[in-house]
Amino acid sequence: MEMEQSEREAIRDASEDISRQFNTLVNANDVDTLKQLQELVLGRLQDSNAVLSHFNAFSDKCFSGISGDLSKNTLLLRSMKIDLDYIFQKLRSMKAKILATYPDAIPDPSTMQKLDQRPDLERFQ
Repeated sequence: MEMEQSEREAIRDASEDISRQFNTLVNANDVDTLKQLQELVLGRLQDSNAVLSHFNAFSDKCFSGISGDLSKNTLLLRSMKIDLDYIFQKLRSMKAKILATYPDAIPDPSTMQKLDQRPDLERFQ
């Protein structure tokens, strides 16, 4: 029992000594300055959070307003792609039939470049 009591007193004395030494290391003005800076940063973070929350609400409202249009346009583009794929498939089929019937009707790409002597208008823009 006495050993526990003396041990507790030793621990208390050591912690008081460390506390005194720590107090000499830390300047009270520095602690106050740090606290003020932390409160300033906290205020700015809260303001930023409020702005971001407002922006998210605004974005959600705008998105809900145009999401229907986006869905309709997406469906339209998909339909157009299907139609164009069908058209190109038909064109390839027709080209193959024409080449099978008339082999010289459609020149190869190297011959087309020689035949096409028009200026490249895109290059001058």
